[in-house]
Amino acid sequence: MSDIELAFAHPEARAEASGLGDPRDRISLRDHVVEADIGAFQKERGHKQRLRFNVVVEVRPVTEPLEDDVDRILSYDKITEAIAAELSAERLNLLETLAERVAERVLAEPAAMRVFVRIEKLDIGPYALGVEIVRSRAEHPVQSSGQDGLEAVQPLVVFLDNAAIHDAGLSARLDALLAEGLPLILAVGLPDFPRTVTGHKPTQRRIDLLAIEENAWTLAARDPRCVVVATRTEIDWAMKRGQSLVWAPSKLVLDAVDGPKGSDPVALALWLAETLVATALVVHGDVAVPAGSRVPVRRG
Repeated sequence: MSDIELAFAHPEARAEASGLGDPRDRISLRDHVVEADIGAFQKERGHKQRLRFNVVVEVRPVTEPLEDDVDRILSYDKITEAIAAELSAERLNLLETLAERVAERVLAEPAAMRVFVRIEKLDIGPYALGVEIVRSRAEHPVQSSGQDGLEAVQPLVVFLDNAAIHDAGLSARLDALLAEGLPLILAVGLPDFPRTVTGHKPTQRRIDLLAIEENAWTLAARDPRCVVVATRTEIDWAMKRGQSLVWAPSKLVLDAVDGPKGSDPVALALWLAETLVATALVVHGDVAVPAGSRVPVRRG
């Protein structure tokens, strides 16, 4: 093959052409098409589009007799499960991010040594737009969940109403919560001042989320321990280090595949607590908590 032909060849051909002197066995997934809500442009949000996956995995040779036992090989299901798991984890903007995560999940399998992942969007126009990456266990070691020796922990999620935010005893309240010895995640509601009303649910939801974030920054100004964060990465980093934070909800809520549909602040706090498998949700203020919580709820 010429370089141009190889560039557009199926990942299996690319894997073979770029193989080492001692070629490995390969398994492949061809033309696997699924629908997903993905894309960085506003017009792509809320609309599923077809994605085509082609994946080739180079695997460690099996040194013992197979004996026709599926448990002794890397099952094709592991590839489709990796794709489904990453698509359901959160809404993503970039195919590049999705490809990286699928590759990392596949390489977490003990038998996987190198993986080619090609993802294409099929509904953008009369063509396919896509990305292809190559990742290997040697070049990109898979990070364990206990990276840096820090194990996952369960936080305490606390909802503060406006009276609690502006109360003179806020610092003492935070001291008492931190004394429980758990990572502390603070959630807030809508501010007291009027906000724009559009009469249009999708835009109103975004305005409400931004208003909640404005209130989060108001809380941050009241105590230096209240650091506003927006991403799951920031939340996980802070939790593993036992730090307190204030949640800005827009990104996680809007990117969630099966997240909350409205913008009720207490319902959002409960959703976050359930997502993070929190020890409890502590609610301050005269607010209603949705029924059917999967985490303990107590009044502060």
